[in-house]
Amino acid sequence: MVSNSQVICFTAYGEPASKSNSRRLVRVGGNPRFIKSKKALDFIKQFQLQTPIQIPLVEGDLSVTIKIYYASRRPDLDESVILDAMQGIIYANDRQVKEKHVSWGLDRENPRSEIKIEAAVLEGV
Repeated sequence: MVSNSQVICFTAYGEPASKSNSRRLVRVGGNPRFIKSKKALDFIKQFQLQTPIQIPLVEGDLSVTIKIYYASRRPDLDESVILDAMQGIIYANDRQVKEKHVSWGLDRENPRSEIKIEAAVLEGV
């Protein structure tokens, strides 16, 4: 569990694929399946190499603040691939994220994601 005073902060370099562009349709045994695109898989692999591994995994409800710096103005703001990529490295499941603060930035030379994870403070729970 992330204690009230524990905060995990890190920066991961690279530009995430948006959810709308992160899936592709393939046939497996003649049946259609959606799987992650090559761009999404490559991003996840590079992202996970830059992610601080938490042993044990963080437990409990979490608040995540992410600022995604894109290389161009074209991409939609989409943190879903980042949340997926942290599963099994920081927390067991992205369903633990109960609060999100996500913002968009532009850095043509240095696309990246600046991430902060801390215990969520849920009211009325």
